Amino acid sequence: MAGNFKRGRGKAPAPKLIGRGVLESVETEGPFNEWVGMPPYYMHQLHIEGEQYSYLSGDKDLEIEPGKKVTFRYKIFKEKKMIDKRSLGVVIDPSELV
Repeated sequence: MAGNFKRGRGKAPAPKLIGRGVLESVETEGPFNEWVGMPPYYMHQLHIEGEQYSYLSGDKDLEIEPGKKVTFRYKIFKEKKMIDKRSLGVVIDPSELV
């Protein structure tokens, strides 16, 4: 058959959004433990370019310090912007390398 049809799967998921900007501040809550056997996790509220994003992590401290330029993928879920796990990273600008 020709084409790229997906039968019986319903609506295709929305594509991930891409964000980039300067990390202004981080607020950490936790540890949370939802059920037995799940490791504790921390909820980080990141303020990037005036917007607020949520990021779940197993680490209490975020490895990225405020003032760094970051890039990430995110989804909007119930009016909240949730950053995908392992997609948060520091932007490396070649012009700044010496």
